[in-house]
Amino acid sequence: MTELVVAAILPYGPASGGLTWSLLEWVAALHDARRSGEALGVFEALVSMEAAEAADGRGSIACHFYSLIGYAQMLDAYGRGERAALVRQEALALLTAWADTGERKSWSSYEASFWAVLLSFSGADGERPASDGPRPPSGTAPMEWSPDAMRGYLDSRHVLRDEVDALAVRAAEDPDRYLAELVRLHRVLTVRSAVYWEHRAHLFPEQARSLFDEGVGLARQLSQRDPAEGTRTLARPLIDQSTFYVAACAFGPALDDFREVVGYLGEVG
Repeated sequence: MTELVVAAILPYGPASGGLTWSLLEWVAALHDARRSGEALGVFEALVSMEAAEAADGRGSIACHFYSLIGYAQMLDAYGRGERAALVRQEALALLTAWADTGERKSWSSYEASFWAVLLSFSGADGERPASDGPRPPSGTAPMEWSPDAMRGYLDSRHVLRDEVDALAVRAAEDPDRYLAELVRLHRVLTVRSAVYWEHRAHLFPEQARSLFDEGVGLARQLSQRDPAEGTRTLARPLIDQSTFYVAACAFGPALDDFREVVGYLGEVG
C-alpha cells in the first residue's frame, strides 16, 4: 500500500505534504521485507529530496542531517561500510557548516518528529517486542500508531528502567558478562523515552539528556574493556546523542560528538 501511495504522490514532489512520511514508511517496509537494494534506493531518494529542500530554504537542514545519519546506518547494516563512511563525511560537513548559526528559521515540531521516527527505526532491529500487544509499525510517526501499540510501547519504559537498573548492578560486579547487554538494553530504553518526550517540547531536552549521557558513559566503559568491539559500539550512542543535541538546538555539542564518532571510526577526512 505504501508503495502505491508513494507512486501516486511522487510526481508532485515534497509539496504534496505527505511524501516524506510515505518514503520513510516505504523504506521501513522494504527493510522489514529484507529487500535491501530497494530499501537503500528509496532511502537515497529521501536523502536527495531533503538535501534539495534544505538548499532551497523550503525544508529543514536538521532533517537533511537526520536523513544522512539514517542512510549511513542502513548502509552499515547492509555491509556497505565504504559508502556509509562517505555519507557520514557529508553529514559532518553539513553540521560543521551550520553549527554556529543553527537553522535559518523555525520549523515548529516537524524536525523533532522526523528525528524521532528515524531514531526509533534505527533501534528496531535490536529491540524485543514492546509488550504482548501490537508492535508499532517501524518508520511511522507515533501519531499514526494505534492506541494499543502506543500504550504498550511507551508504558514499557517503566519496566525497562527497572531492568536496566538491575542489570547495572550485575554489570558493576561482572562487566565482562553483563556490560554489553546493559549497553544494548539501555539504548532500547533511551529510544522509547526519547519518542515519549519528543512531543513534550518544553520538557524534552531536560528529560532526555540524562539518558543519552548515560548511554554514552556505559558505551565508553565497554570500549575501554574491549577496544576491538567497543569502539564501534561507542559510535552508535555518540551518533544518537549528536542527533539529540541537534533536536534540542545544541549544535556545538552535536558537532563535538559527531567529530568524535568519525575519529573513532577512522573516517576523518
